[in-house]
Amino acid sequence: MIDLKDLREQPDKYIANMKKKGRDEKIVYQVLKLDEQWRDIKLRADKLRHERNSISEQINQAKKKKTDASQLIKKAREIPEKLGRLESEEKDLYETLNKRLLEIPNLMHPDVPVGKSEKDNKVRKVVGKPTKLKFPAKTHVELIEFLDLGDFDASAKVAGSGFYYLKKDLALLNRALINFTVDFMEKKGYVFIEPPLMMSRKVAAAAGDLVAFEKALYKIEGEDLYLIPTAEHGILGMLSDKTIPEEQLPLKLFGYSMCLRKEVGSHGINEKGLWRTHQFNKVEQFIFCKPKDSWKYYEELRKNSEEIMKKLKLPYRILEMCTADLGDWKARTEDIEVWRPTTKTYGEVGSLSNCIDYQARDLNIRGISKSGERYVLHTLNNTALATSRVMVAILENFQQKDGTVKIPSVLQKYMGGKKVIGKKAKKKIVSLKK
Repeated sequence: MIDLKDLREQPDKYIANMKKKGRDEKIVYQVLKLDEQWRDIKLRADKLRHERNSISEQINQAKKKKTDASQLIKKAREIPEKLGRLESEEKDLYETLNKRLLEIPNLMHPDVPVGKSEKDNKVRKVVGKPTKLKFPAKTHVELIEFLDLGDFDASAKVAGSGFYYLKKDLALLNRALINFTVDFMEKKGYVFIEPPLMMSRKVAAAAGDLVAFEKALYKIEGEDLYLIPTAEHGILGMLSDKTIPEEQLPLKLFGYSMCLRKEVGSHGINEKGLWRTHQFNKVEQFIFCKPKDSWKYYEELRKNSEEIMKKLKLPYRILEMCTADLGDWKARTEDIEVWRPTTKTYGEVGSLSNCIDYQARDLNIRGISKSGERYVLHTLNNTALATSRVMVAILENFQQKDGTVKIPSVLQKYMGGKKVIGKKAKKKIVSLKK
């Protein structure tokens, strides 16, 4: 959540941020009023605790001097009930205050474009020309079924829609993409992490909008646990309640994990194939850093993802989220989108975000300078590579007229030198389109 102390001291910048976001700025005034009430009750409770301690000392002194302490004792007996009422009111106000604080979004970067919907997102860069095939493009589902590289019907029977079986060269391509990305990130000096596949509600709530996440997360029945939708959350939670010496910063990490999410919403999950699924593999970049450095590392994370796309020789673009499409916990977000010749559109394959101090504050993740000054760290994350969607892009962009698929040169060593998927295919491909 946002910094309450900063809100008290500089409410105007939060009001301006709310207006830019298209939210009711009255929320800021309501939160400040709640904060004032809470601090007043807290002060009264603190004074009563001090009075209790003072009277207790006076009673002890009176007993030592063998003087009458009956009035002091009577007064002391009245304090617990009064203090109990104040503490209960203080607790209730504090809980309400924290809930209302979540209604105030993170402070956005000045360059975030103003918009009313996702239609107002801005294309910041286009790299590579959209692939133009000299024959009718086959969907990745058509290619997978023609080359017998997967089974969507069997997975639907076993686990329902949104799951899949990968077979033969496609399963190897999935592993090749993971190994390629792990090697790439290690060469960049990032530390490899394999996080737990479950997280507590506290971590899930700190990561972003839990109300929205709960609709997308798989809950473990009877436990305070959720399956992770990305390695980002597992890495974020790893430093809960830790203070990192400044000389150790930044912490540049990357994690591989299986990811699981319900993907509920207007788009549904009924589309056959690998583009939108409940289960997928992803390598995620993550940085903990000093506040003054976070925008520098935002640029670095973007460059890493762009370099991966260039090595795979996939046409892509960078799309920045406008104010209306930006998550409340984010200060700035850009998506990397790959060209799909089958849909003749760009589709998201990764997302870069700087959450500044919003996430780390909830989990008490801090840095400490050599002089002993403590501060909340900034957190940034970016997809290095999500295999399922990148496999879709490879299949569709590098397909050949005979139904085979060329393997990007950087992946060939991870596939035993193989250059083509389905080279021995002889069967005529049959379009699934009606």
